[in-house]
Amino acid sequence: METTTTLGKNGPVVTRLGIGTWAWGDKLFWNYGGDYGAAQVKEAFEGAVKAGVTFFDTAEVYGLGESESLLGKFMKQIDTPVDIATKYGPLPWRFTARSVADALTASLKRLQLPQITLYQVHWPFTFFLTQETLMNALADEVQQGRIKSVGVSNYSAEEMRQAHEILAKRGVPLAVNQVNYSLLYRKIETQGILATAKELDITILAYSPLAQGLLTGKYTSEQANKPDGARKFDERFSETGLRKIAPVLDLLKQLGEKYQKTQAQVALNWLIAQENVIPIPGAKNLNQATQNAGALGWSLNPEEVAELELLSRSWL
Repeated sequence: METTTTLGKNGPVVTRLGIGTWAWGDKLFWNYGGDYGAAQVKEAFEGAVKAGVTFFDTAEVYGLGESESLLGKFMKQIDTPVDIATKYGPLPWRFTARSVADALTASLKRLQLPQITLYQVHWPFTFFLTQETLMNALADEVQQGRIKSVGVSNYSAEEMRQAHEILAKRGVPLAVNQVNYSLLYRKIETQGILATAKELDITILAYSPLAQGLLTGKYTSEQANKPDGARKFDERFSETGLRKIAPVLDLLKQLGEKYQKTQAQVALNWLIAQENVIPIPGAKNLNQATQNAGALGWSLNPEEVAELELLSRSWL
């Protein structure tokens, strides 16, 4: 299996798996500063790079800028070039093209970079700033050389097509749509998002590719393991929810034994097999980063990919 791919048709080349850094600096959802902190995420960063994963996804809102700042510091301490994707939040008080330029300037400053690989619109909420103004502002930044490629996040098939059309008039491809996608969340297949992305040569960045830990095998109905933070209230982690996913976890375990891989690595490999999909699991420490990297460099065979597809159809 190739370990790199392009963003969009012929955009920047990145690793076929990225690391999501939402938990880096985030106290609200992830308990940063509680059971892990800067030292652990630094080890996660270095461990990922050492294992050959050099693509990191962040956002200005993660830890209110802390995630970007941490990445900026970590990058300065290594020689390996890494690719950074970050995001712009179209907040209600941001209603001019200028607000895009200012937000990007602030992100680049925290990241200590002159240019980033991918700049994404965090959600399709366009209050006073129209899609037209927003996409043109992003195209301007590509032309000025501050971003290499443009992406969106959480866009529907229709919104993605619209963004793609506006950018195309400027000769800029829409490279990415970042959406929730995993064996336990396959709605993008039934909502036409995956098909539209394939048609328009847009790469899918899959966030929550391990369904917030459900696909790691750490949580089962027999074990009393309870997740921390907001996940405690997620129905999927209840005993009933865990019983429902047991068959999928069993198959992941079987396949893992065959390839000497973990359940999580098999689940990530299934996503990579979907073509033009890059999973971006989170990593809060060295162990998780190394685990994630183990999803690369090998492949499930087509029959196994199909078997997992069949077993997880209730999540379409």
